[in-house]
Amino acid sequence: MTRQRIVVTAAIVERDDGFLVTRRPDGTHLGGHWEFPGGKCEPGETLAECLLREMLEELGVAVIVCDEEFATTHAYADRDVELHFFRCELRGEPRACLGQEIRWVARGDLPTLPFPPADAELIARLAGGAPRPGA
Repeated sequence: MTRQRIVVTAAIVERDDGFLVTRRPDGTHLGGHWEFPGGKCEPGETLAECLLREMLEELGVAVIVCDEEFATTHAYADRDVELHFFRCELRGEPRACLGQEIRWVARGDLPTLPFPPADAELIARLAGGAPRPGA
């Protein structure tokens, strides 16, 4: 049996040395964990199109999708996830369109929140203030 492989995009939105994060609803895969907003790619969708759609659906906000900051894959018990994290610029103020909790988290506080295991390397890089590749 082949394992399910899911392609996901997520937005890294930074403001005043803090990052925009959302909390996954209880009862969902990794419920209660914090994450960078985004979601699963639909068939035929580019990574940028997916992120634009997800940000509008989840947070009611348009974004400018900038450079891909980080990409990784992670094998969960029931699925393989391919994650693509992009720096994004907001065009408006985000709001919780799906009832999810949202907050701005200071760089140094990122490691204090529960994030999915697939995000661990990115969290360490962002919390440490590591320079962006090519910056």
